[in-house]
Amino acid sequence: MRDEATFVDESLLKKVPRWRGYLEAKLGFRNHWYAVRLSGDVGEGQIEKVTLAGENILLKRINGKVYAIRDRCIHRGIPFSQKPECYTPDTITCWYHGFTYRWFDGVLSDILAAPDSRVIGNRKVQTYPVEEAKGVLFVYLGDEGVTPQPLREDVPPYFLDDDMAVEGHAYLVQSNWRLAAENGFDALHVYIHRTSPLLGNTQRGLPIGHIASSAHITVYEEAGEPKGVYDDFEQHSVVYDATVDGNVVVKGTRSSRPPGPESRSSGASTWLPCSARVDNFPDAGHYQFEWYTPVTEDSHYYLILIGKRVNSEAEALAHRQEFWNRWKPLSLEGFNNQDIEARVGLQTFYKDDRAWLTEGLIEADLPIMKWRELCHEHNRGIQTPDHIR
Repeated sequence: MRDEATFVDESLLKKVPRWRGYLEAKLGFRNHWYAVRLSGDVGEGQIEKVTLAGENILLKRINGKVYAIRDRCIHRGIPFSQKPECYTPDTITCWYHGFTYRWFDGVLSDILAAPDSRVIGNRKVQTYPVEEAKGVLFVYLGDEGVTPQPLREDVPPYFLDDDMAVEGHAYLVQSNWRLAAENGFDALHVYIHRTSPLLGNTQRGLPIGHIASSAHITVYEEAGEPKGVYDDFEQHSVVYDATVDGNVVVKGTRSSRPPGPESRSSGASTWLPCSARVDNFPDAGHYQFEWYTPVTEDSHYYLILIGKRVNSEAEALAHRQEFWNRWKPLSLEGFNNQDIEARVGLQTFYKDDRAWLTEGLIEADLPIMKWRELCHEHNRGIQTPDHIR
């Protein structure tokens, strides 16, 4: 099915055929769009280094548009980023021998140390398509000659809507991207948030329990549309007191806010290649969009954006102010930091591939199983170490 040699134990893959492609994807999937930076991270004329699925890439904004090339000279493999040289706005020169490339197509335009070489104009460094949307820079990690799918197929529904205003922040987390995707979609993990200051601030209820049922899971796999799994929390979350040996140890709480829109999340969804959307979070009328972009096998870029539908620039500005003054300290750092802590803990176990066989999933983990199956069925290719060499 794939030309690349797998770098996961074949005997392990045979034991979990339903999500074989997911287990292979330590470094993520190919032929997909990935969120790699916020737009503000790359100013005009600025060069920014990113690592996407193990591939080192340089970004540069030229006349307002961002371009991406591989951070490796085709001559002797020197990384441009070690000492970047740009003698003209639209070229980059390798500091070792003067091999010079155009940002927009990667073509070798000059060799400063060998200006009469026959290879000039006939070779190129790899470039990557870039799109900018909603203040986010997306890079397409794809095979040579493959035409990128529209960006809308690789982001959660609603994100690109004209009236959706978003504000966000990003973190580098030391865990595999799959653990992040599953953590964000794990219905049972609400337990770790029982101490979050967000609960009191939003007068949010805490549903300790979840009823396992396939009735609340919707799988989206229509051709030409985003591929994802939606978990309808309203159908199966339960508020109750958690007990150990008959003694109440954690009290489930109902929302104490005045009558009006419920503060609890109404549902969560995870989307190929590595994003999520949580509805009515961190409060009613909001959407939290997340990306878990693979960096290495053991780290991911965690981008959190909070969205709200607005009808004017004034409403968009109010949302921006609310994000920085309320949601970033209260939700991202008072709630999502608990998720980061959990992912780092998971990494100590899942770093060993055989953990996928010894894990002890239960009925309420059905959404995670559906996500793994979706990834296996609908990914457009597996990123392997062969693509990095």
